[in-house]
Amino acid sequence: MAHTRFSLGRTGRSLLTNVYFQAFGGIAFALATSAVMIPNNRVTIFDTNIVNTFIGTLSAILLGFFILRKLEAFPGTRAIGYVIPVFATSFMIIFTLFLFIRLEYGRVQFISSFIFTCTWFIVVLYLAHRYSRRILAILPFGDAPSLVGLHGIHWKMLTNSSAVPNRVDAVVADLSADLPANWQLFLTETVLSGVPVFNVKQVREVLTGRVEIRHLSENTLGSLNPNDGFLALKAVYDFLLAAIALICLWPLLLVIALAVKVDSPGPALFRQQRVGLRGKVFTVYKFRTMVVSPMTTTPRDFARTLPDDARITRFGRWLRRSRLDELPQILNILKGDMSWIGPRPEAVPLVRWYEAELPFYRYRHILRPGITGWAQINQGHVTEIDEVLEKLHYDFFYIKNFSAWLDILIVLKTIKIMVTGFGAR
Repeated sequence: MAHTRFSLGRTGRSLLTNVYFQAFGGIAFALATSAVMIPNNRVTIFDTNIVNTFIGTLSAILLGFFILRKLEAFPGTRAIGYVIPVFATSFMIIFTLFLFIRLEYGRVQFISSFIFTCTWFIVVLYLAHRYSRRILAILPFGDAPSLVGLHGIHWKMLTNSSAVPNRVDAVVADLSADLPANWQLFLTETVLSGVPVFNVKQVREVLTGRVEIRHLSENTLGSLNPNDGFLALKAVYDFLLAAIALICLWPLLLVIALAVKVDSPGPALFRQQRVGLRGKVFTVYKFRTMVVSPMTTTPRDFARTLPDDARITRFGRWLRRSRLDELPQILNILKGDMSWIGPRPEAVPLVRWYEAELPFYRYRHILRPGITGWAQINQGHVTEIDEVLEKLHYDFFYIKNFSAWLDILIVLKTIKIMVTGFGAR
């Protein structure tokens, strides 16, 4: 069967979803419209200023489009929501290069190219989302029919194996099911005709952002081993970014600490034993958001934060909503206990409970825990067993797809969550 990774961002039958139309159309639109702003006395293709501007604009658009394509390959990501931050980053990179190597360029043309590029991609992606839906055909066997109902896809249930379906983007089958011989032949003919075939488990993972594991096999363990090279690189930039953040943010940290002290009696920092990399216990630091009270329940219940928890202070509720209570964990990153991005560390009593109830829970400790992560941006804060199982599926997706691109997407979504307060307790 086809081994190509299924992605909603792949080239489709519609012109609006065609990557070449999107990329080269954006380049042509941005360059043509910005060219109108070139002064009449400088209209010559040999003008160094104009050449540098056009080459810089072309590079910024291609770089931004490349990043956008990488990000939209992940579940739940609408590329239109990231057009402005992505192209602002790519144009800023080229602008920095212009300044660093002191190249002449047209500021008005370069800025206008950025505006026209964003306009093009926002309009095209909006129209593509509105008028172009993926069509996936499903074989009526095994677990495949359970996909029907997942959002963003037009599902077509197959009833006839005599002919390859027309006008579908892919065929989905449960390849672990006992398929009749005529349907096995149908899948072979489908692949030979150029229509990709995907396993139901693969499609479900990409559409939901979750990796569901019923049992561990040699293939499962292999797919969940994070890249060692990126692990080492991530540790380096985690430390460097934490050092820079501490230098830049210490006035804010001081103000928040004073506000916590004024809001309620007790220390500014909250310390708690949590489980991190390879099951090692460490002390996590946060701004205190609850009143200081003696433990009147079991350690497990005391460690849990419930919806509308009465222990949360007035200022603490705002800190939790904005996620600013997590800032002291910069110290944990500098100590090597945590990363900026990774599975969220849980309190020791909760981990012992989850490990007793959930198979494979301990496997999430293969990575350093993070201040934010894939589960946090998709699910928010949870403590009940069924919710934690759902969270574990998100953690496994992050481990399996461990990469810089997924980290970038998590950062962008975390910024949005800090503004909206999604998932806070």
